[in-house]
Amino acid sequence: MIESLIINEDTCYGMAEEKASDYFQSLYQQVMQKSYVTTLTRDIQSWKHNHIHHHSFVTFLSRRKRKPTSFEYHSYLQWLDYTGKLDNYLDRSISYIFMRDLGKALDSNDTQTRIQSVVASLKNNFTQPKENRENKNELFSMAWLYRWAQKEAIELTIIWVMNKLKTVANHIPKGMDANHAQRKLIKIIAGVILHEVEEMGDKIPAEERAQRLDRAIRLGYAYGLTYPFIDDLLDSKVLSNKEKKKYSNLIRTTLTTGAVPKLGGGWEEKNQALITFIHSELREGFEYIKAQQRPETIKSFFEQSYVFFQSQEVDREKDLSNGNYTNEELFIPVILKSASSRLIVRSVITADEDEGFDKRTFYYGIYNQLADDFADMFEDLENGAVTPYTYYLKYNDQRADLINPFELYWSVISNLIHHVYQSDKKAREVILNRAINGLKRFKERVGSKKYNEVMELFASGNSKFNALIQKMVSKADNVDFFDKLLRDHMITNLKNERKEQEEFQESIERVREQINHLLPIAKDENAPLLSEPITEAANYSLEGDGKRLRPIISWITGINEYGLSQSAIVPLLRSLEFMHTASLIFDDLPSQDNASFRRGRSTLHMVYNNAIAELTGLFLTQKAIEEQASLDDFDSKSVLKLVHYSAQMTAEMCKGQAMDLGSRGKPLTVDQLNMLCFYKTGIAFEAALIMPAILANAKDFEMRALKKYAYHTGIAFQIKDDLLDVEGDLNTLGKPVGKDADNNNSTFVSILGVDGAKKAMWEHYCLAMETLHEIPRNTGFLKHLLNYIVHRDH
Repeated sequence: MIESLIINEDTCYGMAEEKASDYFQSLYQQVMQKSYVTTLTRDIQSWKHNHIHHHSFVTFLSRRKRKPTSFEYHSYLQWLDYTGKLDNYLDRSISYIFMRDLGKALDSNDTQTRIQSVVASLKNNFTQPKENRENKNELFSMAWLYRWAQKEAIELTIIWVMNKLKTVANHIPKGMDANHAQRKLIKIIAGVILHEVEEMGDKIPAEERAQRLDRAIRLGYAYGLTYPFIDDLLDSKVLSNKEKKKYSNLIRTTLTTGAVPKLGGGWEEKNQALITFIHSELREGFEYIKAQQRPETIKSFFEQSYVFFQSQEVDREKDLSNGNYTNEELFIPVILKSASSRLIVRSVITADEDEGFDKRTFYYGIYNQLADDFADMFEDLENGAVTPYTYYLKYNDQRADLINPFELYWSVISNLIHHVYQSDKKAREVILNRAINGLKRFKERVGSKKYNEVMELFASGNSKFNALIQKMVSKADNVDFFDKLLRDHMITNLKNERKEQEEFQESIERVREQINHLLPIAKDENAPLLSEPITEAANYSLEGDGKRLRPIISWITGINEYGLSQSAIVPLLRSLEFMHTASLIFDDLPSQDNASFRRGRSTLHMVYNNAIAELTGLFLTQKAIEEQASLDDFDSKSVLKLVHYSAQMTAEMCKGQAMDLGSRGKPLTVDQLNMLCFYKTGIAFEAALIMPAILANAKDFEMRALKKYAYHTGIAFQIKDDLLDVEGDLNTLGKPVGKDADNNNSTFVSILGVDGAKKAMWEHYCLAMETLHEIPRNTGFLKHLLNYIVHRDH
């Protein structure tokens, strides 16, 4: 334990409570005196002129074109551009982010310049056709992130964080909202990056910028982990009450001593693996943050972190059945946790103290928290969570002393506009926009009847002021925000991605199982006894634990996208796996790779002998042609074209294998290795896509796009194989690792190194993903196939 890192938790939290108490008392006086009503009435009367339009050209345009919902991300942005509202929309959205996340005042010329720069960049991205954009990928997709990383020279960092996010997603247990956890973690990382970008400005050298972005991403991930794996976990019912207490004590000890305690025992068997992973991941993140702190900031970091944790704990321990909480007990932890969650970001990145930032962020936090608690009040009530709103819902008719949180919310707004932002016109505009937008979104979500019931309770204190608010909710326009649109879009995408990924895995397994049943070759009862070893040997190889990727690709694209009959394409599926298995038999021979293990079992020549293996490979190749010639449900020209194409590809694969053998022990360039990959792997992916397309008479431009996709996918697949040969596990892979090094083979890893190979793989991933835009069909399966290829462990 390092004595200088020890903090006094009572003193630390007591000082924070005192500051929060002073803030609360000032808000309490405004509520009691209703002073906010007169002030905000004037503000809203002035504000509404920009947001209530009776007749205008913009209104005319809006009526001509249906306004999409906020869940229609791309259409909504296009509609805003069409109606001339996009500039103001982006300006208020980015201004809000600069206020909320960066603690900026909007009356600064420098801040306004930065806001306009971001607005211009976003507008260009949203309004330019994809082919004209520098980054053509879906915003915040893995391909988009990697292209951004290339521009900033932080590719390895993004690869690292994408792998981390995938690992976290795989460890979110049932009983927690996985989509919310992922979104929050991504949001925290983005927030830390924003802070770092603003801290370093635009004029630092590229190398230093890359280093600082790398650090910000790693810090953002380390800090962001606290949301799914501390806050959300303790809020959920995944852990027992005893486990929650034990886990909270571990966190508290870490923050007060600066050292992570050992995990220890006492965890339920169902939670042991989860808690072991979380403890390891949080410890790694904590140690990284601690190592990045300067001596003069580290005590502040621990104090701020403890206040954040303890304020959440105080709130979490409240029981809704307890009707005796004071107003201070209800609101002070809310003030503390909402402020410290953002104050800690600057502490995490060890930014210099900024009195203006600290003041603005401290007063601003509860504004967001009360808005969030209002939106979630019914879900919180159902879960038994104590918030100012759930408590007021339950006890307002029993406790005359309770402060109405909705009234306090408006007093916070008045205080922010006039005492924190000094009556700045733009700050007033953004804050009121946000408040009215929050009420509009809530009304849309719960329906008018429920909304009116809520307002009857919470807004009954001043009927005239409430009437004004409800008029704004009903009639005000142009109050929506990009971060909410992005939030909805991200949640929708995460849900869809998770659902599609599950469907992809289910499809893979279901189709793989069906294909496995199609593969065994029947024995020829009329054939001489001596010929039987060939059929037995073929079935031995076919029965191995193969991925069946090639026939699976043909099955799903052929049936789902081209509408081919399942029974009609069975011969095609069999032929693809026969050809692939034959290539593996030849590849494993002593004269080639000399492999002893394949698909989780001994290779064919080890079980039989070299001659049988060679003959079996030839046998399967011929059986593949026989199957293709049995595609009776298709016109003869298409079948002939398919057989011709198949023969060409088989010949090319043989050339590729010969090139590979001739290159053994010789240094190769990346271009030469790419060519070898195309012949050895890419051709097989191409065939799996092109053969059903031939049977469906697809257009030439689509064929070209499929071939381009297959080329880059094949190389990405091979690079992943090379990486697994270095980093993989025998039991998971089903074949020995380190084989390439033993055979002195040139691989992407031997030429580029592990890091260079990872970059190359992601480059081909992006190129393949970008090619999908050229295919006029549902390419969801091909997208998830790419994701599977780069993330697989076997």
